[in-house]
Amino acid sequence: MSRFLFVVPPLVGHVNPAVGVAAELAARGHTTAWAGLSELVGALAGPDAEVYPCAVPQGAQSLRPPELRGPAALKFLWQDFLVPLAEEMAPGVTAAVRDFRPDVVVADQQAVAGALVAERFGLPWATSATTSAEFAGALDGMPLVEAWISGLLADLRASLGRPDGSADPRFSPHLILAFTTPELAGPIALSAGPIRFVGPSIAARPTTGSFPWEWLAPDRATVLVTLGTANTDTGAAFLTACRQALRARSARVQAVIVDPGGALRGQRSDPDVLVVPSVPQLDLLARTAAVVCHGGHNTVCEALWHGVPLVVAPIRDDQPVVASQVVASGAGVRVRFGRIDPARLGQAVDAALDDPAHRAAARRIGASFRTAGGAAAAADHLERLLPADPTQTDRETP
Repeated sequence: MSRFLFVVPPLVGHVNPAVGVAAELAARGHTTAWAGLSELVGALAGPDAEVYPCAVPQGAQSLRPPELRGPAALKFLWQDFLVPLAEEMAPGVTAAVRDFRPDVVVADQQAVAGALVAERFGLPWATSATTSAEFAGALDGMPLVEAWISGLLADLRASLGRPDGSADPRFSPHLILAFTTPELAGPIALSAGPIRFVGPSIAARPTTGSFPWEWLAPDRATVLVTLGTANTDTGAAFLTACRQALRARSARVQAVIVDPGGALRGQRSDPDVLVVPSVPQLDLLARTAAVVCHGGHNTVCEALWHGVPLVVAPIRDDQPVVASQVVASGAGVRVRFGRIDPARLGQAVDAALDDPAHRAAARRIGASFRTAGGAAAAADHLERLLPADPTQTDRETP
């Protein structure tokens, strides 16, 4: 059978969707491999995953100043993370292509080294778009920012890619897998590249540790609070406000707060609020009535997959765009992350729990996700990229 190489950045939310797709391809008899951060991919894709190690910038994301927002955060993302990430990953991706000899490369939208190396070797490649923010015209009205990013990508192509290449490495001209649906993403501004909406790639995940399922009381609604894995430096005040607001509603609500960075260190769990460093999120969402989160695309889509309405408090990057999609779709309410207090947060949670329109919208979007096909649909599209005769692929001869 054929060979697919997945190129992923060192970000959990960008690896998880690819895990389900790779598993589906493997179940169909294809051979899959990964290029990325070995320990992260191994933890998420399983110990049997074949991983070609790639270097990554040390601590770039974790060292991002927590106060950065808006254009300053976007500049940091590109200048201090995505560009260095491409430069660091390129040798590992090149080694993977030479050794594994894939028929198709699947490159995450933020791992542009995958696209540039695939183009240089003459390989068909697909974009794995784990957020739809790039499709929504997020940079409309900011031509200078768009030109600046284009310049960065041109410099990367000159050093890593094919000099005569022309495709934007964020948007494959062959296939763009969008892990969402129009019911959530709304109108699409992007005109380049064939976008295929496949919905979230939901797959079983390895679990570490244990969760006290017996703590959940059947007579109270469970509210999950999570800011994801990349925002541990910003969340102390927000999580504290959530704790106070939800404890005040303990007659009908119990809260599970995910606190991987120990922002609530010293505040013990109690019968009303459980504070834990991690949760089996997919399993827990099946028993959750509402989610309070930062607007991360994976968390939002996983909640909506389960028909769970949201309170979104975007911090930076694509999160404001995703939060706007949630509100426009009717599946939740938005609060201001930096100006939240227990009263406002409590009112937002009440709205998510009590307004039947929010739950109806969440279920409608969840139904669209299931119809889109997820990992199986993504695998179908990837199989169509396979060359009729793989030996005829116009590859670079190293």
